[in-house]
Amino acid sequence: MGSVIVQVEGTDQVWDLEAGRQVVFGRGAGVDIVLPVQSVSRAAGVIRAVRDHWTLSNLSRRATYVVENPEGGGEFVKVAPGRAEAPIPFEFGRICLPGVKDGPVLLVFAPEHSYSELPADGGAGSTVIAYSLDTTANYFPVLVALCEPRLRDPASVLIPTTAQIADRIGLTATAVAWHINYLSTTKLRVKRPAEEQDGRQGKADWQRAALVSLALRFDLVRLEHLEALPPDQGR
Repeated sequence: MGSVIVQVEGTDQVWDLEAGRQVVFGRGAGVDIVLPVQSVSRAAGVIRAVRDHWTLSNLSRRATYVVENPEGGGEFVKVAPGRAEAPIPFEFGRICLPGVKDGPVLLVFAPEHSYSELPADGGAGSTVIAYSLDTTANYFPVLVALCEPRLRDPASVLIPTTAQIADRIGLTATAVAWHINYLSTTKLRVKRPAEEQDGRQGKADWQRAALVSLALRFDLVRLEHLEALPPDQGR
């Protein structure tokens, strides 16, 4: 099944864990991975290899840890204080500890996940695809551009405006607005937030926010889809 690799980002410190093995990280003595940051507990957590995935135990009394999926669309798992052996489903995970901004970051690489061979749908009882998107259609780069900030940085709260998307992919603002409305009403059928339906003030331009949330939640737009966008001259 392979092994779980733990690395301190930006260093040559690497641990190769076979199933059943573990490493302890923290600020104090006696741990395997020393993180010399005052906000990190002396014994902060345990990373344990379990066949094709890994678990994280949070030994802190107060701090919640966040494990991000750098390859996903803003996916993350929160591990509460005292939580033991929380299973982490990502093949590649980045452990974020409160108060650690410019300090060492832990990267964890799990073996490639295995998948079952599923029978093909067929006949009168075939399953209907809930969200059918054509990656070659003109609307798809618009959706990718909407999701781009979150794809590049899961912590980002930025949602591009219609004008920014138009500038990013070379369409007119009118065309972008049409595609956003088409995606919202026909392809993904997002719903207006309850606070707006009740007449209360909701988010500005709820359609863009709802499209980003839905597309990333169900992996309709993924990191590899950034290839659908022209090169960003600002990068």
